[in-house]
Amino acid sequence: MNKKPLISIILRSYNEEKWIGHCLQAIYAQEFQNFEVILVDNNSTDRTLEKAKQFPITILNIDKFRPGESLNIGIRASRGEFIVCLSAHCLPVNNKWLGNLLRNFEDSEVAGVYGRQEPMSFTPDTDKRDLMTIFGLDKKVQYKDSFFHNANSMLRRDLWERIPFDEEITNIEDRLWAREILQLGYKIIYEPEASVYHHHGIHQNQNKERCSNVVRILENLDRKEGKSFQGLNLERLKITALIPVRGEMLTLNGRPLLEYTIKQAKQSRYIQDVIVLTDSKEHAEVAKACGAQVPFLRDASFSADFVDIEHVYQYGLEELEKRGHYCDLIVTLGITFPFRPQGFLDRLIERLAHEGLDSIISVRPEFSSCWIKEEKTQAIKRMDAGFIPRAYKEPTYLGIEGLGIVTHPLFLREAKLLGNKVGIMEVTNPYSPVEIRDAMGLKFAENLLPHWESELQKS
Repeated sequence: MNKKPLISIILRSYNEEKWIGHCLQAIYAQEFQNFEVILVDNNSTDRTLEKAKQFPITILNIDKFRPGESLNIGIRASRGEFIVCLSAHCLPVNNKWLGNLLRNFEDSEVAGVYGRQEPMSFTPDTDKRDLMTIFGLDKKVQYKDSFFHNANSMLRRDLWERIPFDEEITNIEDRLWAREILQLGYKIIYEPEASVYHHHGIHQNQNKERCSNVVRILENLDRKEGKSFQGLNLERLKITALIPVRGEMLTLNGRPLLEYTIKQAKQSRYIQDVIVLTDSKEHAEVAKACGAQVPFLRDASFSADFVDIEHVYQYGLEELEKRGHYCDLIVTLGITFPFRPQGFLDRLIERLAHEGLDSIISVRPEFSSCWIKEEKTQAIKRMDAGFIPRAYKEPTYLGIEGLGIVTHPLFLREAKLLGNKVGIMEVTNPYSPVEIRDAMGLKFAENLLPHWESELQKS
């Protein structure tokens, strides 16, 4: 086996025929030569691999590209003490690039170094502006700023082994890694003398979809760390859960079905009041015993089969406001869905606030064929995209209203559950969509309950 290299250079590529030869030529022209090169290629269809094979490199093929996962795959196959992440279309400016990255690790507190990125003559002006603004000429030491860029970076392998790159996110795996590293007390270095040419810049010529993905990831990270949403402090908002219930008392595993939903609502960090809308004294007693409120018994006229649930909520809100109970947000819950994941209601509330939604509804993604009968013609119309492979098909979303909706009171006052700007919360586990409405449903749920409780303990 060849001598173990000090540095492993990980390249990521997809159809980089135009650049890969120039990139590898610049790498092998470096003054510092103790390195290996590993190319992680996402099934290129041009001549990327043919050109790459002209150099003494290792090639790995992947079928699905996610930035963090592809880097982790390359690093796991590497042997170096230091890892360089380099995009296959980034060209080192001179033969001192690699050494200038490495020299910063003489300081044991340095976890990662990222280098300068310079535009090319044909780089779009928007990207030129960003590259010239972000990557300046002054060296920086970052203790709090987590900006880091894997188009041109180097990091310690031992720290990567402690914190590998996130394999699920679609962008900025570098910044998320740097944020965790800084929290451990290490520092990040910006080294302007380790420069590469980058033809499209870091913002992909202002690609809107990529921009949205980056912003979403950063804001989700802030949300996990308990930061407020667009100035909203959710724990200061008055958020009320409304649970309508009528008919006979149903029990699951010896406990009233109503109890499961009340318990889940009371576990929320944001819901302040849990109110049961019922016409039954028996349900009212159970609700109070579980810590919910029943400020009034529902008028029996709102329990008729022909009365839709939106008018039930409208009536309930009006009665509450008559009693001086005003709230900022309403969470509507049905007792027929007892299998809610832990923290699910809080995630619904956070998503609504974070995305500035009018309402958000629980849904189940469905990939099977979906059909509807048109009212006038009685013709059958297909609603999904057709018989195409699941991996390439956009799902149809089936609403699970009873599992949870978060909305604003102003819509309920108009007998509407949803406003104009509606978001969805996907539920992908097989338990939560299960609905209980009769004895057969109860029997099925009783068989599922032990498995569900086991899943909750694991989460």
